Formats: sequence, structure tokens, C-alpha cells
Amino acid sequence: MPVKKQASVKSIKRKARKSQKVVLGRAKEFTYRGYTLEQLQKMDLQEVMKLLTARARRSLTREMNYEQKVLFEKLNSDEQNIKTHVRDMIILPRFVGKIVEVYNGNSFVKFEIKPEMIGHYLGEFAMTRKEVKHSGPGVGATRSSKFMPLK
Repeated sequence: MPVKKQASVKSIKRKARKSQKVVLGRAKEFTYRGYTLEQLQKMDLQEVMKLLTARARRSLTREMNYEQKVLFEKLNSDEQNIKTHVRDMIILPRFVGKIVEVYNGNSFVKFEIKPEMIGHYLGEFAMTRKEVKHSGPGVGATRSSKFMPLK
């Protein structure tokens, strides 16, 4: 009579994972420097500034210019879709969930402000330069590079 090997704990767990039809992943709750989004939204501007990076903190302490103040008021209101040319506005927790269109020099780039964007500038999410896509050699190419191999 053959001796049956006993399954290891590791193989039992692996079989249990494979037998599950859907692997349920835990949804990780967003935190910024140890604070949840709800806690950040309840804080006033001075408390939030203490959590931001030095560059963001400095630009907020030096007061906002007129365009930034106007945008700040629009973002604090119930207005949902906001168009702006102001790219140097820092994203604060109270702006999360708003839909903003930021000008990139050519057109308005539309995006929703997510919790992960807190502390960044609006302009970081509206790229001003296109990706360079080179094609084959054309007019103006040197004589030797005009002839492309067939393969």
C-alpha cells in the first residue's frame, strides 16, 4: 500500500486561492501624511499648509495673486465644471471631486481632481508638449539616409 504524502500548509493555501473564482482585493483607504480625506477637508487652510511640501507652503504663504483668488473662490463654490488658464494653483483637499479644464497653450485639458493630486499644481495634469513621433526620412534628409532598407 503506497504511503500518501501530507500536503504542506503552503500548498493548501495555494489550492484555496486557485479555487476561488474571484479574488477579492482590499480597497486601500486614501491618506495624506497620516490623515484621511475627510479629516483633511475639515481642516482649515493653515492646518493643511503645515502638511504640504515646502514649495507649496511657501507659495500659499506669499498670498495668491488675483487670478488664483478668483479660481480659489470658484473651486470653493458648488460650480462643477471650471475652465481656467491658471496653471500654478496648488490643489487643496477641498477641491477633490471637482472637474477642471486647464489651458495647455493649445486647448483645454479636462480632468477630475482626485485625492492623490493634493499638493500638486493644476498645470502638472495638463501637458503642454506633445510626444515626439518620428517618421521615416523625407525631404531635407541627407543622401545616404534617403535610402531605407526594405527589411
